[in-house]
Amino acid sequence: MLGASALFGALLLLASHYTFGAATAPLAAFAVAVTIAAYGLTHSYVHPVLGLCNVVTLSRVAMVAFLFGAVLVPEVSAWLVFVVALATFALDGVDGWLARRAGLSSDFGARFDMETDAGLGAVIAVLLLVTGTTGVEILVLGFMRYAFVCAGVIWPALQAPLPHSIRRKAICVVQIAALILLLFPPTPEMVGVPVATIAAVLLVWSFLVDILWLAKHAE
Repeated sequence: MLGASALFGALLLLASHYTFGAATAPLAAFAVAVTIAAYGLTHSYVHPVLGLCNVVTLSRVAMVAFLFGAVLVPEVSAWLVFVVALATFALDGVDGWLARRAGLSSDFGARFDMETDAGLGAVIAVLLLVTGTTGVEILVLGFMRYAFVCAGVIWPALQAPLPHSIRRKAICVVQIAALILLLFPPTPEMVGVPVATIAAVLLVWSFLVDILWLAKHAE
């Protein structure tokens, strides 16, 4: 993982320096994410090789870190932000497919992918807020995952593992797709707002379903 992290870190440094004039924030975000991932890798990864699947996820982390830089420099090209976000989203699912094909599926890989998706959603939501594209309500789409995690600290029952759910995965796709649609420069407000609202309602509903399931099985 060290070699891949160094490669993506170098690419992130070059891209951020050229785009934002500085690379401190994106590199710091990438370093934090890699450190957390490395901890998970050493404690829960069962395969002897990292695999291309996790390298793809790591590349997505680097792109999310790049987008984080755009939060601090909101005047950066909206088209560039959209293309990077779309590429990050497009690679979602590729890592899982590669893992299954190579026999490298793991709880670590699934969690790595999920947290990358959560980070992407959060960064895009903040981007939309700081650029004035939407109001503070967009944070519902970006931070539900983190609100759920924080709630788990108060109510430990929420920390229990959840069963596999196609519904959960599908709504995650809808969530990120809606956020990226709002990033798309030509998207009119009359289209973006209803789409974001529907996605937010679905996301809240999905979390409520999971919370009720966890509450029921905690009894």
